[in-house]
Amino acid sequence: MPEGSDQPLSDLLRQGLRERLAEAKGNVFWTGAALAVIGILALIAPTFTTLTVAFMIGWVLIFAGAVTIYGAFSVEGTGPFFGQLLLGLLMLALGIYLMMHPGVNMMVLTIMLAVIFMVDGATQLVLAFEVRPLDGWIWLLLSGLVSIGVGLLIAAELPDSSRVALGILVGAKFLATGIGYIVFSRALPSPSAN
Repeated sequence: MPEGSDQPLSDLLRQGLRERLAEAKGNVFWTGAALAVIGILALIAPTFTTLTVAFMIGWVLIFAGAVTIYGAFSVEGTGPFFGQLLLGLLMLALGIYLMMHPGVNMMVLTIMLAVIFMVDGATQLVLAFEVRPLDGWIWLLLSGLVSIGVGLLIAAELPDSSRVALGILVGAKFLATGIGYIVFSRALPSPSAN
């Protein structure tokens, strides 16, 4: 604890997190906006997704991985940084793999997506609880729960999941994450307010 300060260490750490998030407000918003657009595009084209699911999801994962990696550096210095960075790299690698091997088995693709969404949801929950005192944290919590729920739905419907349903679930997951980030960024204080 700094000398002469009566503030507990946890309050000082929260203040540092609050300042860091205020600085990253624009990045959090644009990360959310990009993920929401990716989700909307996936929802608009579920039939197209049916015909080219591995190829389309490969591109979606490449873009989402790049956006997630970019977003991870917005929360650098917080607990979820390494989880977000790892998740972004995993999505990017899976997307590149799917682009190079579009004939991948649907069962393998479904398992990989279910795992990625559950890990993504877990990292969002960690971030939500880390920023809990701030307004808007509940949207990150809901986004994490949606990601885990979509991962579980994909895994539960594994043998019978159609490619249209998979495309819709992927779109819903990215749209929910994007909206969560956008609403949370709107609740963050402006950098000049610190």
